[in-house]
This record gives sequence, C-alpha cells and structure tokens, in this order.
Amino acid sequence: MPIVETKLISTAGRLDKLPEPSLPEVAFAGRSNVGKSSLLNALCSRRNLFKVGKTPGRTRTIVHVAATLKGGGKIFLVDLPGYGFARASKDAMSAWGDLVQGYLSNRNTLHLVTLLVDIRRGPEDEEADLLDFLDQVGVPALLVATKLDRLRKHQRMAALKALRQDIGAPVLGTSAVTKEGIAALTAQIASACGFGPSR
Repeated sequence: MPIVETKLISTAGRLDKLPEPSLPEVAFAGRSNVGKSSLLNALCSRRNLFKVGKTPGRTRTIVHVAATLKGGGKIFLVDLPGYGFARASKDAMSAWGDLVQGYLSNRNTLHLVTLLVDIRRGPEDEEADLLDFLDQVGVPALLVATKLDRLRKHQRMAALKALRQDIGAPVLGTSAVTKEGIAALTAQIASACGFGPSR
C-alpha cells in the first residue's frame, strides 16, 4: 500500500500552531544525523519534501505532511525535530523538550512513533529514554534501523540481529538509497493507522 500523493500542511514551532488533529498520525523521531529526512523522502517517493539539513540539529519545528495511500486512506506523516545535537543552548534544548513531549503526550490522533536508529551505531541513552516515555504515555513505537546500504550485504543480517537483541524488540531495516525495507515500513504505517491488513 504505497503512498501515492503528499502535501506539506504545516511547519510549527509551537503546539498551538499544529494543524487540527483530523487524520491518523505517524511521527518520526531520531538523532539529527540518523537520516530521517532522507528516509521520509524515500517513503513518499519525493526528493525534497522533507528538507535535509546541512547542519544537524538545526530544525526546531514539527512538520506535518498529508499523505494519501493507495486505496484512498489519508494520514499525517510527522517529522519531529532531531535530538542528540551538541551545539544547542540549554534554552533551546528545553524548548525542544517541551514541544516534542507536549506533542507526544497530548496528540490523540497519534497512532505510532517510528524511532530511527543508525544501523552502525545502535541505540543510546536517548533512544531508551524515548521508548520509556512513549510506554508511559501509551503510544506504540516501531524501531527502524537506517542506512543499511552503509554495510556490506553479509554484515546486514548480523547487525540487525545484534540490534534486535540489544533493544529486545523487533527492528525493521531500511535504506533510503536502495529503498530496502521501504515497502515493509509503509505497510506497517498503514496497518497502525487502520488501513490494510490488521496487525
């Protein structure tokens, strides 16, 4: 069930500027250099819908894109600001935390958070903290490993297996370059939002 149409709806730096919660939402979270924008563009078969920043961690806004699935289902894809950047001030970090935590805690149309992890780095403290937070607020999470193309083919299965053991949960491997895992990711997103085969 691929995405066949997309439209940028809003770029908001405050919770009161978010669009009305009118569609099922899937949010994407991850470190500033995890390849989030590239993966979202691959998911939508677009080049520059989600902006790939030259300076990691520069984005401080929540981006909503309306996406239409093959078959007519409509959802919001939500790009959350990247975390793990070192040059942000304490005030900026606090504002980022308030914005993202407020969104994750109170968005009643949020069906899934896709947490991205670089296949070569694996999860760190921030990922564990975010997973704990999502568990507390009752939002399902999907772990997605990015940049599979950076590993040789014979290394990929071993890296995914190690990542699954480390996290203790299923992990979906993807590449924005080769499009590996993109169809599977789209199917899981559609299912989480109530479209396509049931989970």
